[in-house]
Amino acid sequence: MDDNSMKYKWDNKNVLDYAVREAVQEAVNEAITKARDEERKKVHEERKTMAREMAKDGLPLAQILKFTKLSIEEIENL
Repeated sequence: MDDNSMKYKWDNKNVLDYAVREAVQEAVNEAITKARDEERKKVHEERKTMAREMAKDGLPLAQILKFTKLSIEEIENL
């Protein structure tokens, strides 16, 4: 193969390698974002469950707010 053919071959390989790396990085970033979102939802649901139990046990709204970090509206809608 002459030098131009080799250069063309390696240029194509580099372009493909770059595209693959970018695609993999994007997929990893999306997976991380999804996992973080799911964890936030899980924590929020746990806080709501805790607030329900606290309200059921008769704790004052101020304490429920303090410990769960939920909004007044969220607690009142439980």
